Amino acid sequence: MADPNVLNPHPPEFDRFLHASVGEDRNGYVVTVLSTLARLGLDPWKETAELVTLGRDAARARLGTLLARFRDVPALASDNGRIARDLSELLPEDRASGSLKRTALTVAGGRPGTSGAIWAVLGIVFVLFQMFMLGGSGSGE
Repeated sequence: MADPNVLNPHPPEFDRFLHASVGEDRNGYVVTVLSTLARLGLDPWKETAELVTLGRDAARARLGTLLARFRDVPALASDNGRIARDLSELLPEDRASGSLKRTALTVAGGRPGTSGAIWAVLGIVFVLFQMFMLGGSGSGE
């Protein structure tokens, strides 16, 4: 059976936090944590993974700092501490097995060497393709 997370490789435990509202922007649209982190130029899943590994109090402080930098939601200028506290409560925890922390560390650190290996394989395939395409046309002597 196919892996159910093939189309969504991000940990589903992060969804509740990432889709939570931080408030309304100047146009009246609800802005989520995911959108906030992306607009700050951060990878939302990687940042969430790092927040999970920090623990509740440190995550609250880090989130407060990030929200204070975000200017698109006017309410954050005066209330980012309370919003950071509320949002930090939505971060997943897994005290029993530590599997969420391992998942978070994998997301935060990536899988070392994986992307390099993929690029190497793609490069080899490209070179072989070029050799067959160009080599086949010049061998008719």
